[in-house]
Amino acid sequence: MSIIVNLDVMMAKRKMSLNELSEKVDITLSNLSILKTGKAKAIRFSTLESICKALDCQPGDILEYKED
Repeated sequence: MSIIVNLDVMMAKRKMSLNELSEKVDITLSNLSILKTGKAKAIRFSTLESICKALDCQPGDILEYKED
């Protein structure tokens, strides 16, 4: 089971930098980078909600499930 994080794709579509998203969501650059690279083990719904609001997208636009 693999969860794919497509945060970089959504950021590119919205022409938003990691720094800009970090400021809007109020999350550290290092934590956002961990999430973006898919190395995060968990994400709070409140953080996901803030990211979706900042990027004007749905959670499914950021997270994707693929079988191994």
